[in-house]
Amino acid sequence: MRKRLVRHGLTRLGELAAHPAAFGVIAIYAVAWLLFSPRTFSWSAIASLATWSMTLLMTRTEHRDTQAIQAKLDELLRTHGEARDELTAIDEKDVEEIAAHRAKEREDDIR
Repeated sequence: MRKRLVRHGLTRLGELAAHPAAFGVIAIYAVAWLLFSPRTFSWSAIASLATWSMTLLMTRTEHRDTQAIQAKLDELLRTHGEARDELTAIDEKDVEEIAAHRAKEREDDIR
């Protein structure tokens, strides 16, 4: 149970990193840094903030692309008569659960 909560929390944290508000967190952090420790705010600080911003941009772009692909696959599953309905909600599971599902499907295909 505890493991599942940690997994779910990490997945949720990843989703939050793709939210536009994450950029606000970086901005608030930068302002706080300037207010409380202006002498340490140098080029390395700017580089750190730029790195965090670029990481969030890439995360957001990847999340958008994944959501678009997922929407397309959901539509294909809904319109294909032989598809199983449980697959339309698999994206709501944790990564480990999805990997286990895929491994089971591969085993079934081999048999």
